[in-house]
Amino acid sequence: VQLQASGGGLVQAGGSLRLSCAASGFTLDEYAIGWFRQAPGKEREGVSCISKGGSKTDYADSVKGRFTISRDNHKNTVYLQMNSLEPEDTAVYFCAAVKVNSYGLARQEDDFGSWGQGTQVTVSS
Repeated sequence: VQLQASGGGLVQAGGSLRLSCAASGFTLDEYAIGWFRQAPGKEREGVSCISKGGSKTDYADSVKGRFTISRDNHKNTVYLQMNSLEPEDTAVYFCAAVKVNSYGLARQEDDFGSWGQGTQVTVSS
C-alpha cells in the first residue's frame, strides 16, 4: 500500500492549489481517506476526510468553505482543492488511508494505517 501526495507549492495569500493523493498497489475505493497537515513547531492536525464511496466528507473548522475534498476511484486518486489560501495554511500536507467495511468517515490519526510522504504548501502574505 503506497500513497503519493503531490501538488504542493508556493502560492500567494488568496491563491489556490489542488493536492492529489494517488494510490498504488491497492484499490482506493475500499479505503476511507484523510488529509492532515503539520506546520513547523506544531502538532499534526486533521484537515479533511472522505468516505470510501465519497458521499460523506468532513472538514476542520479552519478550512470549511475554502477546501474541498473529492475522489475519483477510477483514477485511484483523492484530491484536496484549496482556495482562498492563507499564510496559516502553510504546512506539510499528508494523505492517509484506512481500509474500511462501512461507508463512514475516519477522522483520527490513529484510525489510519497507511500514510503518504507529504507535500509542502507555503502561502506567502
